[in-house]
Amino acid sequence: MAKQKFYVVWVGRKPGVYASWGECQAQINKFDDAKFKSYESRSQAEDAYRGGWQKHWGQGGGGAAKAGGFRRRPAAAFEEPGEIDYDSISVDVGTSGNPGPVEYKGVDTRTGEVIFAVGPVKKGTNNLGEFLAIVHALAHLKQQGSDKTVYSDSVNALKWVKQKAVSTTLPRDASTAEIWSMVDRALRWLQTNTYSNKVLKWQTKQWGEIKADYGRK
Repeated sequence: MAKQKFYVVWVGRKPGVYASWGECQAQINKFDDAKFKSYESRSQAEDAYRGGWQKHWGQGGGGAAKAGGFRRRPAAAFEEPGEIDYDSISVDVGTSGNPGPVEYKGVDTRTGEVIFAVGPVKKGTNNLGEFLAIVHALAHLKQQGSDKTVYSDSVNALKWVKQKAVSTTLPRDASTAEIWSMVDRALRWLQTNTYSNKVLKWQTKQWGEIKADYGRK
């Protein structure tokens, strides 16, 4: 069982000390320049809260400092590792060169059973493959009427799914026509469908390689 942590929110919707990540996240998510940090005990958290963010924030944990001020944490950083939700689909991409041939698959996180596999597509990039894999998983789960979680280890692909837009230097030409057709179709799906599934970052440092990994590193 994961050890309980306590969370200090110095700057957020309602500053204070919270006993769960969910309560903390409600105060900081999408709040500009939120300042928060986790502690191993309530007494540590309460002492830090009284001491103020100027003394504690940016010293590891819930924030990061830079010269001349502070930078906002990226959205993906708001997801703490926690425990793996094994009732989920994990996706990953396999490439040979970047750009180069691309394939992707989704597997049952618990068993490793392959649920879908696509490719190789003649020419694409790692991030585009990751993006396609996530959307494929979401479309598959919606068809099944399932609210299972989707895991990906690609920060860029997760951002693209959230934004319903991709940002890539891969040109549109004859050699990339296949993957661009797939990407355009995936974007149309995102723009015309809703889903309740969680789409989360697989925490490789804490959990090891994602279950769908191709083992080509």
